[in-house]
Amino acid sequence: MNTTDTTPETVTSSTAHARTATPTGPLPVPPAGGPRLDVEAVSAALLGRWAEVRREARERAARPELHRPVDATVAEHRERVFAQLQTLADEGVARPMLPESLGGPNDNGANVAAFEELVVADPSLQIKSGVQWGLFTSAILQLGTEEHHRAWIPGAMSLETPGAFAMTEIGHGSDVQSLATTATYDPETDEWVIHTPFRAAWKDYLGNAAVHARAATVFARLVTRGVDHGVHCFYVPVRDAEGNLLPGVSSEDDGEKGGLNGIDNGRLAFDHVRVPRTNLLNRYGDVDADGVYSSPIDSPGRRFFTMIGTLVQGRVSLDGASNRASQLALTIALTYASQRRQFSAADPSRETVLLDYQAHLHRLLPKLAATYAGAFAHEQLLQAFDDVFSGRGDTPEAREDLETLAAALKPTSTRLALDTLQECREACGGAGFMGENQLVGLHQDLDVYATFEGDNTILLQLVAKRLLADYTSELKSVDRAGIGRFIAQRAETLARRHTPWTELAQGIGDRGNPRRAFDSMRQADFQEEMLAGRARIKVEEVALALRPAGRMSPEDAAAHVNKHQVEMLDAARAHADLVRWRAFTDGIEAIDSEGSRAVLTEVRDLFGLTVIGDDLAWFLLNGLISTQRGRQIAADQRRLLWRLRPHVLDLVAAFDVRPGHVRAPIALGGEKERQDEAAAYFRAQRASADAPVSEKVLRDQERRRQKAARGAGASARGARR
Repeated sequence: MNTTDTTPETVTSSTAHARTATPTGPLPVPPAGGPRLDVEAVSAALLGRWAEVRREARERAARPELHRPVDATVAEHRERVFAQLQTLADEGVARPMLPESLGGPNDNGANVAAFEELVVADPSLQIKSGVQWGLFTSAILQLGTEEHHRAWIPGAMSLETPGAFAMTEIGHGSDVQSLATTATYDPETDEWVIHTPFRAAWKDYLGNAAVHARAATVFARLVTRGVDHGVHCFYVPVRDAEGNLLPGVSSEDDGEKGGLNGIDNGRLAFDHVRVPRTNLLNRYGDVDADGVYSSPIDSPGRRFFTMIGTLVQGRVSLDGASNRASQLALTIALTYASQRRQFSAADPSRETVLLDYQAHLHRLLPKLAATYAGAFAHEQLLQAFDDVFSGRGDTPEAREDLETLAAALKPTSTRLALDTLQECREACGGAGFMGENQLVGLHQDLDVYATFEGDNTILLQLVAKRLLADYTSELKSVDRAGIGRFIAQRAETLARRHTPWTELAQGIGDRGNPRRAFDSMRQADFQEEMLAGRARIKVEEVALALRPAGRMSPEDAAAHVNKHQVEMLDAARAHADLVRWRAFTDGIEAIDSEGSRAVLTEVRDLFGLTVIGDDLAWFLLNGLISTQRGRQIAADQRRLLWRLRPHVLDLVAAFDVRPGHVRAPIALGGEKERQDEAAAYFRAQRASADAPVSEKVLRDQERRRQKAARGAGASARGARR
C-alpha cells in the first residue's frame, strides 16, 4: 500500500484480495470488489457449538474484579484468586459439569468451554478453578459412585470444601503407574491406611495444597490381603475447618514460582493416615469388609488407563486455554503493529507502520495461521470430549480416540502459545516487556502448561504408541495376499523416494512457471497428500525399525525402543499437524460466507506451507517434493503474507478478544494516541516559520546551489566561445 496516504484505519477496512505478483515496492492496494472476511461469521464459527456459553464466559472474563493483578505479592495474589474462586462458586459457573442426578445439565462441553475462557482474566484463576472442579471434584464424580457424589460433591461445588488433586509424586512425575504412596486395607478397623514411605513419594506441585485444601483425592497403590492391585483414588481429609493440618498429614509450601503465583501449590505427605473403607472411589475397583478386591475390569493395565482416562478433561481445557492465550497475544501484537510507526519510507514526513514490513508479517502471520488451525481442531476435540463424558458416545474406542486426540493437541497448542507469546513480546519491542501490556505475565503463567496435566513429551509418546498400535492392527487384519501387496507397495514407494525420476518429472512440470508451482501447492489435495503422506511414512518407518523388539527380552526391547524415541515423537508431531490441517479445512467448508472462505483458505494455505517448509529437508530427502517446488515454498509463503496483509485486523477481530481481556495500553489506543500527537507536532513544526532547519536540508540546499552555479558558469563560458 502507499504509506503516504493510507492509514491503519483505512487498511483494516479494505480487506480485499491482492491479486498481484510478489511485490517489490510498497504494499499494493487490493482491488475493490475482492473477497472480504465476514468478521461476525468467522467469529461465530470459532465460537463453535457452545457459542452462547463462550459469550457469557467472555463477559465474565472482562470483569475487573477477576483480573490478574500486576504488582501483588504472592500472598496477596493467592487470597485474591481464592476470593475470585468463591465468586465463581456463588455464581454456579461449574454447574454444567454436574449430571442430572445431582441437578445439573450434564453438559461437559459447556463446562470446559466456559472454564478455558478464564485464561484471559487470570491464568491463576483458570487453573485454580481447574484444580477445584476439573480435578478434585471431577475425580469424585468420575471415579466415585452415587454415595460419594451425595457426600462430597455439594461441598466441593460450593467451595465449602476446597480440594487438592494429589496424584503427582516428586520421584515419578508423569509415571503415575509407578507411584509409591500406599493405601493398605486394615480389616480389623475397616479402614485404609494411607502412607508415604519415603521423601520422593511426597505428593508435590499440588494446587490448593499449601494453604486452602481441606481434603484431597489421593492416588495410591491399593494393597489388600498382601496383594498390590495398582493405583486407585481415595478421598482423604487433610485440614480441619480452621485450616489446621489433621494428624498424620504433613504439608509444605512450594513458594514463589515462575508463574501462576495466585495458586498455593504445595506438597502433601501421609504418615499412616486412616480413612474409612468407603473413602475408596470405587467405580472401577472395590474392596469389601473382608478385604476381597473386585473390579469390573479384569486387566490391571486397562483398569489403570480407564481410571486415568476419566481425567482427560484437564488436557482438553489446557488445549483450549492455550489457543485462547495465543489469540490474545496476537490481538495485542498485531493491533500495536498496525499503529506503531518506525523509520521513514517514501514520505519523509510520515513513518511506516510495522505491519507494512515483510519481516514483521513473516514473524507473526504464520503464528496467526497456526492459531486458527488450533482453534478449529480444539472445537473437534471439545465435541469428542462432550460425546464421551455425556455418555452419548462413551465406548472404549471413543475414549481411546479422545485420549489420543487430547494427547496430540495439548502439546501442540501449549508449545504454540509459548512460541507465540515470545514472538509477540519481541515484536512489540520494549513496550512488550512492560508488565502492563500482559505479554510477559502471560508467558510466565503459561510456561508450566507445557509440563502439567501430562508432560508434552510423554503425551506425544503416548500418541506415537497409539499410532503404532493402529498400524500393527491394520497389518494384522490383512490376509497373506494383502500383505504381499503391501510389501510390494512399500518397495515401490521406497524406490520412488530414493530415485530422482519422480522429482525430475515434477520439476520439469513446474520449471519456468512459478505460478504453476504456487497454484499446485495451494491446492488442498496437494497439501493433504503431503501432510498425510508424511504422517503415515513416519509411523511406518518407526514400525519397521521396532520390528526386532518383538523377538527380544523385555530389557533389550525397551532399550531398542528407546533408540527410536526421537522418531516416535516426530511421527506424533506429524500426526498432530495433519489433524490441525484437516480441522482447519473442515472449519472453512462449514462457513457460508464466500469471501470468508476465500480469505481463510489463504490462511490455511499459509499454515500448510509453513508446516511443509519447516520440515522441507525431510520432504526433499524422501522424494515427496521436487527441489523446484522446495525452492518455491518460501516465495509462496511471502506471497501469501502480502495477500493477507489487508485482512490482518479482521482476522484478529474474529477472535472476539474484548478490551476487558486485552488490558494492554499499547493495543487500546495508547500507541495510536502517541502517534497522532507526534504527527500533529511535526505538521505544526513544518508549518511554522520559526521551526529550526535541518542541517541535512541546509547541506542539500547548498549542494543544489553550488551545482546550479557550476551549470550557470559553464553556460556563460559556452556563450563567450
